[in-house]
Amino acid sequence: MVSRPSFGLAEIAWRWSFGLACWLLLAFSFFEYLRTLAVTRGDLLLLRSRQPVLISEAIAHIFSGSGFRVVQTIVVLTTSLGIGWMVVASLARAATIKALLGYYREPEDSSAVSRRPGMSRLHSLVGLNFFRVAATLAATIGCLAALLLGGAVSPSGNPSPGSAFLVFLSVILLVWLVWSVMNWFLSLAAVFVVAQGQDTFRAIASTVALCRNRAGSVMAAGTCFGLAHITAFVLATSFVAFPLGLAGVLPAGIVLGGVILVTLIYLAIADYLYVGRLAAYVAILELPEPPVVTATTRPVLPPVHDKQMPHSASVDADELILSDLPAQS
Repeated sequence: MVSRPSFGLAEIAWRWSFGLACWLLLAFSFFEYLRTLAVTRGDLLLLRSRQPVLISEAIAHIFSGSGFRVVQTIVVLTTSLGIGWMVVASLARAATIKALLGYYREPEDSSAVSRRPGMSRLHSLVGLNFFRVAATLAATIGCLAALLLGGAVSPSGNPSPGSAFLVFLSVILLVWLVWSVMNWFLSLAAVFVVAQGQDTFRAIASTVALCRNRAGSVMAAGTCFGLAHITAFVLATSFVAFPLGLAGVLPAGIVLGGVILVTLIYLAIADYLYVGRLAAYVAILELPEPPVVTATTRPVLPPVHDKQMPHSASVDADELILSDLPAQS
């Protein structure tokens, strides 16, 4: 991370480029949706009345009958963005892991990796990213289910806001935990696809085997970068509190700009730490495992020579020892 910051900058570049394209596409779709809404002269008259009740009736009349178009827009955007992310993320991850392998491996090993057919690796990476998109979609549905369960616990006849919030929070935490574990496994499996040319399912199996055989190393790397990520999040939230606390004194544009700047810095640090964690996993896979020293191993001590006393003076050749005496009958 220190000697090769270009890895982190490349990760930030492709992630932010795709994110900017997504925001532009969402904004364009939103304005195109607004152009499809029919606004009559009566609606304009009610909007200019400055009466909340009349304005709400005008808005309800304008948006009435447009729910199907909203659903169509969401389906088209979700499908197109999901497919685009799978392709872009596969290409970017293949380039990143290939560069990391070139950093850890010998030149001849790196050239051997580059001679492998790239299309099969790309298909496997697309398969992994497809499962990541499916897991994210399932997590989104789980969050919606949490809202429904919270509403079912607290009906209108017998409201219980505390129980509803507890159920909602419990389901959200469970969904987030399952999604984060699956996303972590699938992102780590990309290393085996690029490094060893495995397919999607074999890469997932190899990831499970790596976590079982090198559990200490994998857990240590994940814990270190996880703590670094939490520290960056805490610092970012602390810095965001400053412009928000001065919202009544500073102009709204300065406050919003400060919040956006801190958010962008935090996102850049998070992407940089992600590449560092990925590099740590590549190092665990590529570098040899350290030898295990058992407790039964005995060190071999060198012979000790007495330099002050010569050998002839330390042992008297004429002195009788037990082996020289005749056996007594």
